[in-house]
Amino acid sequence: MKIYLESLGCSRNQVDSEIMLGRLTAAGHQIITDPVQAEAIIVNTCGFISTASQEAVDVILEMAEFKTTGACRRLIVTGCLVQRYKDDPKLADSLPEVDAFLGTAACDHIVEAVENGGAAPFTLFPAPDGRQVDVPVSDRELLYEKTAYIKVSEGCSRHCTYCIIPNLRGRQRSRPVELICQEAYMLLDKGVKEVILTAENTTDYGLDLDGPNFHTVLEKTAETIAQKDPSAWLRFLYTHPSTLDERIIKTVQSHANICSYYDVPIQHAHDAVLKRMGRPYSRQNLTRLFSDIRHLDPDAVLRTTVIVGFPGETEEQFNDLLAFIQEIEFDHLGVFSYSDSQDLPSHTLSDHISEDVAELRHDTIMAAQAKISQKRNVRHVGRVYPVLVEENPEEGVYIGRTPFQAPEVDGVTFIYSDGLDTGSLVQVKIIDAFEYDIAGEMV
Repeated sequence: MKIYLESLGCSRNQVDSEIMLGRLTAAGHQIITDPVQAEAIIVNTCGFISTASQEAVDVILEMAEFKTTGACRRLIVTGCLVQRYKDDPKLADSLPEVDAFLGTAACDHIVEAVENGGAAPFTLFPAPDGRQVDVPVSDRELLYEKTAYIKVSEGCSRHCTYCIIPNLRGRQRSRPVELICQEAYMLLDKGVKEVILTAENTTDYGLDLDGPNFHTVLEKTAETIAQKDPSAWLRFLYTHPSTLDERIIKTVQSHANICSYYDVPIQHAHDAVLKRMGRPYSRQNLTRLFSDIRHLDPDAVLRTTVIVGFPGETEEQFNDLLAFIQEIEFDHLGVFSYSDSQDLPSHTLSDHISEDVAELRHDTIMAAQAKISQKRNVRHVGRVYPVLVEENPEEGVYIGRTPFQAPEVDGVTFIYSDGLDTGSLVQVKIIDAFEYDIAGEMV
């Protein structure tokens, strides 16, 4: 069959999508990029917050139209949205166009779901904890040619009050180091130039094991990449402030192919709010952590995400968060307004914040960060960096990323040049800096 897949949400979802496509290809199916021609359409959903859930439903309904206007005979919905609402009898009734529902632990059954011709919806929701992590990943069909993610673990054993992930993905299960390295080698064999380690909390790796910690994974993966392709980058995302330690920072420093890029979602910086969120650290801990990173790794780039409008957040506590952001001066920062739901522990907290107030706080943080970002970007002017070329939107202009710009969430580097190949690594001298992006010329 001709199959089209729409992958929504985070990088972990992207990995699941690529694994499913790999299994379908191995079973003899053809992956295409045009949903109009697809005989089967898969939507791998996100359901982390309300806006993501609504986007997922909108995409499902959009894809369902191809049953009438296109060649689609089967519509399969997978991932977090359906896992979150699997016990809601309204799920199947509200989406009668869907022929199969697969939970987060059912990726391995995608071929069965596509090929099943039953009249009733095919539904499969294994316990998220039951998904195996100690088996090699079969071949993946990459959604992006030169950048690929590797999951170092599945699930999460933390209990942040605003988060539903442990219910959707199960407790944390760390993958064997050798399987992570094997997967990195496989991706480099496909021509990937940037490998990104990901998880719900990457630096929590090994807390469920009597063995290696994340710095071991980072070191072994960096060595594997260096042996296979010395020019390829290694990046890691979604660290946890409580487990990002000196050993990890020193590992980054001692390996030239690891990006000096630290993605540390703090969520807030006021002790009282952090306690209500279930985050086991204080503002003082965060100040010490970022000071240590910049002391041990002077070229370090810092990224974080924060939540505003959390239940009970006072104006004073919000201002404390704003002051912290201005003090640390993160290179990159994302802001989310708190998203409430009845299945979240935080739903039962008192003093919920109005959407208008949360939106105002969101905009205030973003305005402050725009100034900080431009200030941080200016320091790159005059310096030369390797840039991974990704797009050629117009003649004489290319778009790429430096090691301090992660895909999709950060700014980009504009390259003024001709004759470059997308997917190549080139040396670029930065000549201009903007709020979020930078620009340069070939050396």
